[in-house]
Amino acid sequence: MNDLDSLCQSSLFSEIAPNDIKKILKCLSATRKEYAKDEMIVREGDFVNDIGIILHGIAQSTKLNIAGKQIIVSLHYPGGYTAVLTAVSRGRKCPMSVQALEPLAVLFIPVKNILSRCTKLCMVHEQLLGNLFDSIAERALELHDRNDCLIMPTIRDKVLTYLIRVSSEVGAQTFSIPFDREALAEYLDVDRSALSRELAWMKRDGLIDFYKNEFKLLNN
Repeated sequence: MNDLDSLCQSSLFSEIAPNDIKKILKCLSATRKEYAKDEMIVREGDFVNDIGIILHGIAQSTKLNIAGKQIIVSLHYPGGYTAVLTAVSRGRKCPMSVQALEPLAVLFIPVKNILSRCTKLCMVHEQLLGNLFDSIAERALELHDRNDCLIMPTIRDKVLTYLIRVSSEVGAQTFSIPFDREALAEYLDVDRSALSRELAWMKRDGLIDFYKNEFKLLNN
């Protein structure tokens, strides 16, 4: 997948023609940067002035809880954003870190250039602004979905809340999740050993079946 294909997948450029994307990137003074595996793109506490769009590779957002334990907030794929909410929040520090999980390329666009009026591609810029607001709402809802898992009182409730949501999103009872056991434990903010035990008990009780990161919901 080339850079333009990734940008066409980004919600920021929804309903914008590929040729217009090329033109408006120049107007927006967009810059491309590459990162090595495990390199930090944004650190918790940084000021962020640019919207980052992933061109290739996968990144993850993490933060430290009060005990110093790393918690996975979300994963970011080509076409997705890095710290979009912080970029548009006008001076707030980023509440989480963003790290490359594999070699990564990111396109950075100064948010002030998106919010400024453009005299050359007005209709395209109007679409871009609308897309930006839609993207902000989408990102906020993603965080809301994760919070739904975190507020559940038991590990079983957290797991079921997450798996039912993924099943609903893909429209199937059998599906893959993007996490291994350690990452899923971090995402749900639970102990890995306790999670493994609970998954085994849920399988015994006929709630789920699974192999590695392949899951099937039963009786739901």
